[in-house]
Amino acid sequence: MKRLFIGLSMVLLGFHFSHAQNSNAEQEIKDLSKAKWEWMADKKADTLSDLFHDQARFVHMGGTWGKEREVNIIRSGGIHYKKADIHEVTVEIIDDMALVWNRITLLAVVGGNEVTNPFMVTEVYKKQAGNWKLTNMSFTKLMTRD
Repeated sequence: MKRLFIGLSMVLLGFHFSHAQNSNAEQEIKDLSKAKWEWMADKKADTLSDLFHDQARFVHMGGTWGKEREVNIIRSGGIHYKKADIHEVTVEIIDDMALVWNRITLLAVVGGNEVTNPFMVTEVYKKQAGNWKLTNMSFTKLMTRD
């Protein structure tokens, strides 16, 4: 009986520790994702270049492309992500990956025209050498406005 109690205690402690680690990682990712929106609004292309994985892909309403093009678009103002109103954030950690779903209303300037659209933005991060790197960012336009 004593062995059963000790074994069960170890399992519960391990679960608690694992849950605490995931909670910390979830908050770290939420903070990083929020900062990313601010960096995009401020056109901090070099900071974003450090965040984006070299093989990252970006999916927009107008197409899909890689890191270099996304950074150049931000740097040049081809798309200016002026303000992202974040309504909801969901994070799921799977091993060394983090999945983020942001329900946002995005105010942007695209081709010189200011536009506002509701999006669900899916972000995928991978932990690499102790740092989170954005590997994918996909915008899905929602049918309703908030």
